[in-house]
Amino acid sequence: MNKMKAILKWLSLITGSLILILVAGVFLLPSPYAVNISLGDIIGGEAPDTSVVDSRFSVPDGFRINIFAKDLNHPRVIRQLSSGNFVLSQPRKGEVTFLLADSNGDGISDGRHTIFSDLDNPHGLALYKDWLYIAELGAVGRVKFDQTTGKTQGDYQKIITDLPTDGGHWTRTIRFGPDGLLYLSVGSSCNVCIEKDKLRSTISRYQPDGSGREIIATGLRNSVDFDWDKNGQLYATDNGRDFQGDDFPPDELNKIVVGGFYGWPFANGDNVPDPDFGKGHETEIAKAIVPYHKFRAHNAPLGIQFYDGGEAPALKGTAMVALHGSWNRSVKDGYKVVSLHWDKNGKVEERDLVTGFLKNGNVIGRPAFVEQGQKGEIYITDDFSKVVYRLVYHP
Repeated sequence: MNKMKAILKWLSLITGSLILILVAGVFLLPSPYAVNISLGDIIGGEAPDTSVVDSRFSVPDGFRINIFAKDLNHPRVIRQLSSGNFVLSQPRKGEVTFLLADSNGDGISDGRHTIFSDLDNPHGLALYKDWLYIAELGAVGRVKFDQTTGKTQGDYQKIITDLPTDGGHWTRTIRFGPDGLLYLSVGSSCNVCIEKDKLRSTISRYQPDGSGREIIATGLRNSVDFDWDKNGQLYATDNGRDFQGDDFPPDELNKIVVGGFYGWPFANGDNVPDPDFGKGHETEIAKAIVPYHKFRAHNAPLGIQFYDGGEAPALKGTAMVALHGSWNRSVKDGYKVVSLHWDKNGKVEERDLVTGFLKNGNVIGRPAFVEQGQKGEIYITDDFSKVVYRLVYHP
């Protein structure tokens, strides 16, 4: 019954929002409010067959891509376990899934089973010692977990219970940092507004038991994911505001420092005052930290993962980022996985890693999260075609 209620809630939300967006964007609103999205773009499509994957996707020389797991339900966060198996969140289904590794060398997961169902939009996943942590819409919980069998031990305990549940930007992402603390991102409730809840548009951190909350970064409109480089520096993706035209504001990669303010809702991009909320907030804007790297507007960077070497030397030290793709543009953009390369001066060069999700305006996929495997392989969740891709390097 709870699962059916969750499904009906999603359908109602999606349908109502889509109708409003399409009617307003197509018939009523001027060009800055351009909308280029269909019902199919939101509901998603089927997994492409092997011939489509082979002919349509482009990857760098030496790489090969295939579907690792399919027939999923809008998969989002994937994390590999010490055993080589995986945990995978499927928020719309309310499930967290145990995904078996490929043991026979065919490049395909050997199977799966459900760890939890009837959760409230489970999104973020993290492993710490023998605990599996799950970030739901309004709470973070944990359970003792066997990483080899995928079986839980004891009760699921909610250790953080005061996360906001109203408004938009429903994802809650968690990771454990090099300091052994639990980090959590919560997006804004709106496109642009003054928030009432102090956890909105922030990254915070906690002790492993959920105590001792410290908000470490503010002004992050929607940082759906974050990761640390080899030096322990934290970086976070961030989705800029909508309805300012095709090419503004840029989406962002931010270098996170404790106590940093990153501009939203008073400024966008390189601290350009926001047309709705910039006036009167010149002091805050002057103190805001500008983006470390700017993605193209509305590309929607979600998952980020630093590559620690593995089998692909060309990716060593880079960050892989899933660009989920635009909706608030007259021409679709994004819909790919990119790699970010730091030069000796700290400047970032953005290069295509996997393209083909978008071709001639036709969408067959929307990459969401990226995970590096133990042997250097790369796993990419696609919540449009409901699959997990596997990218391997074979020179």
